[in-house]
Amino acid sequence: MSALLAACLPLAPVAAHAQYHHMLSTITLDASTGNVLSQDNPDLQRYPASLTKLMTLYLTFKALKAGQISLDTAVPVSIHAASMEPSKLGLVPGSYFTVQQAVLGLVTKSANDAACALGELLGGGDEDAFADLMTRQAHALGMNATTFRNASGLPDPEQVTTARDLALLTRHLLIDFPDQYHWFSVPSFVFRGRMVMNHDPMLRIYPGADGLKTGYTLEAGRNLVTSAVRGNVRLVGVVLGAWSNTQRSNVMASLLDDGFRQEGVPVDAAPRIDTPDDSDELLAAAAASHHRSSYAARHAGRKSHSPAAGVALASAHGANRRGSKLRGASVHLVVAKPAAAHATSHAKHAKSPRHRA
Repeated sequence: MSALLAACLPLAPVAAHAQYHHMLSTITLDASTGNVLSQDNPDLQRYPASLTKLMTLYLTFKALKAGQISLDTAVPVSIHAASMEPSKLGLVPGSYFTVQQAVLGLVTKSANDAACALGELLGGGDEDAFADLMTRQAHALGMNATTFRNASGLPDPEQVTTARDLALLTRHLLIDFPDQYHWFSVPSFVFRGRMVMNHDPMLRIYPGADGLKTGYTLEAGRNLVTSAVRGNVRLVGVVLGAWSNTQRSNVMASLLDDGFRQEGVPVDAAPRIDTPDDSDELLAAAAASHHRSSYAARHAGRKSHSPAAGVALASAHGANRRGSKLRGASVHLVVAKPAAAHATSHAKHAKSPRHRA
């Protein structure tokens, strides 16, 4: 009983940390052994931006494996989820979409509305409860320098991680859910009549790269986690705090090249990578908000959430939803029709404009 009560206590808040402008945090490791091949400031606490979604996906895959949800389970879209700032799918409050569509929205467009809706589903209707679950899962994996406050990675000064922790999470994604890893290499999918492209440039420019995730906010800089395989060697690389997409891509390519050389895998000399800034990132920068002041108002009197909410799922959400098919490298989906308006408004979560995660 004492252990149960301790588990229900709210997590202690983490103080905001400076983000070490113009200082990178990087790490490269062998995915099979976990051996670190290179590291530079790997334990500085940084803002994860959309790399947060790796944990959202980890918990989604965990719920899928446990049979608590399926890819066809319907995800309700609340006002809170629909209000998320770009990048987003443009979900409408009161509608539904499937878990598979949510996963694809996260791995391709890094959709914040999809991440929030998925977090609410897995958190029993409450994104804060899901964030507590995310942090507890992180600590259970050994990510002891990580705290999550939302499902998307949108700015929150208490949401911090390290390059080392993200490498550990990525390795767990590969080892714990090998049958789900393929989602990270999907180049595009069709959502409600439009093509949604994958943001990750490494899939196109680095031989052997097959996922995982980009991230960006003004405060975090440009972040990237990549896994690449050549021969029998799979590496994981993390770059946090780059100040351009080109730098981010070049640093990652260099880390992976050096790692493969250390592992005895031949690497051909590659030209310098020039990666244009993503248009959604430029839009987000233009719409920069005072999220720190809104954070104080938003979290005044923040209530604690019991992890007992865990993965409280409404089984009815999975009814009457149509399936999907993988066709080659792209994913074409039959979109669920909007349902009756979702009752929960989540007005307490009203947010001012933010940056793209």
